[in-house]
Amino acid sequence: MTAEAVPASAILLRSGNVRVKKLAETIAIPLGALLASAVLFSIFLLLLGKSPIEFFALVWTGGFGSSFAIQQSLQRAAPLLLTGLAFAIPARIGLTIIGGEGALVLGGFAAAAIAIPLVSNSAPAFLTLPIMAIFAMSAGGIWIGLAGWLRHYRGVNETISSLLLSYIAIAIMNFFVEGMLRDPSSANKPSTMPIGDAYKVGNIPGLDVHWGLAAGILLAVVLYILMSRTTFGFAARMTGGNPRAALAQGLPVGFLIVSCCMIAGACAGLAGFFEVAAIHGQANASLVAGYGFTGILVAFLARHNPLVIIPVAVLFGAIAASGGVIQRRMAMPDATVLVLQGILFVVLLVSETFYGRFKIFQPGRTGDRT
Repeated sequence: MTAEAVPASAILLRSGNVRVKKLAETIAIPLGALLASAVLFSIFLLLLGKSPIEFFALVWTGGFGSSFAIQQSLQRAAPLLLTGLAFAIPARIGLTIIGGEGALVLGGFAAAAIAIPLVSNSAPAFLTLPIMAIFAMSAGGIWIGLAGWLRHYRGVNETISSLLLSYIAIAIMNFFVEGMLRDPSSANKPSTMPIGDAYKVGNIPGLDVHWGLAAGILLAVVLYILMSRTTFGFAARMTGGNPRAALAQGLPVGFLIVSCCMIAGACAGLAGFFEVAAIHGQANASLVAGYGFTGILVAFLARHNPLVIIPVAVLFGAIAASGGVIQRRMAMPDATVLVLQGILFVVLLVSETFYGRFKIFQPGRTGDRT
C-alpha cells in the first residue's frame, strides 16, 4: 500500500494518536519528576531524623488546610505566576532568560520612585497606581528586552546577560534606596518613602489576596492566546524551532526575540509593582525575595504553558506558605522548603533528557507501510 492510498480516517486516527501520546508524555514526565523529588527529599529528612510523612502532611496543612492557608498560598502564588510567565514566554522562542528577579526588582523600584512625586503632590490613587504599573512594566520590559537585543544583534548568550543584568538591577535599586531616594525615617532598613495605605492596591473582594493574583491569571490567559492562537505566536514558535529557517522564510526574527523578551520583562516588572503597591508599600531589599528564580522552576514544571503555570504557581505558593508551620511543628528552619525546591529544580532539569525516549509515548506507525 502506498502513502497515497492511506485512507483519510487512518491519517486522522494517527494524528489523534500522536496528540494523545504527546500530551501523556508532557503530563507523565513532570509528575514522575515530582515523585522522584519527593523520594529524594524524604531520604534527606530521614537522614536528619525527621518524618517525611509528617513533613508532607504539614505542607498540605500549611498550604491548603484552611481558608487562611489557601489565601496565603494564593498570595504567594501571585508573583510566582508572573515571574513564571517571564521565563516561559522567551522559552517559546528558544531563549533561556533567567533575569526575572532583576526585572522584578527594577520594576518595583521604578514604581516606588515614580510614586514619590505623585504621592507628595496628593495625586489621586486611581491615577497614581496605573502610572506606577506602567513604569514598572516598562522598566522590566526594557531591561529584559536589552538581553534579547544583545542576543540577536551581538550574539551575547541571553542566559548569562540576563543573569548579570539582574545583579546590575539590584545594584541600581540599592544605590538609590541607600542614597538620594532614601526615606530618612527608615532607620533599620533603607527604603524609599512609603506610598501610604491610601495608595495601596486592595484585595480581591471576599479574599485576603491582593489583585496581583487576578492580574496574573488574566495575563496568563492573554499570553496563552497570543502564543498559541495568533500569527505572532506561530512565528515565535517557528523562530524558536529554527532561527535560520525563520529568517529564510522572511520572518522578523530580531523583532520577535526582542518583543518576547520585553513581554517577559513586563510580566516580572508587574510582579514588582504589586510587591510595592500591595505588600511592602515601598522599595527596599525585601524586593529581592527570590521570586524570579522560583518562577523558573514554576515554568519548567508547567512546560512553559501559560495556563498550566497558574496551578503550578499555586502549588509552589503553598509550599512556601507552609514554611512557618514546618518551623513550628518540626523544629526545622522555614528555609527547609527551599531545599525541596532545589531538589525539584535539579530533578526537573534531568527529566528534560527523557522526552522522546520512552517507546510507550511514541506514535505507532499505522498506515506507514509501503
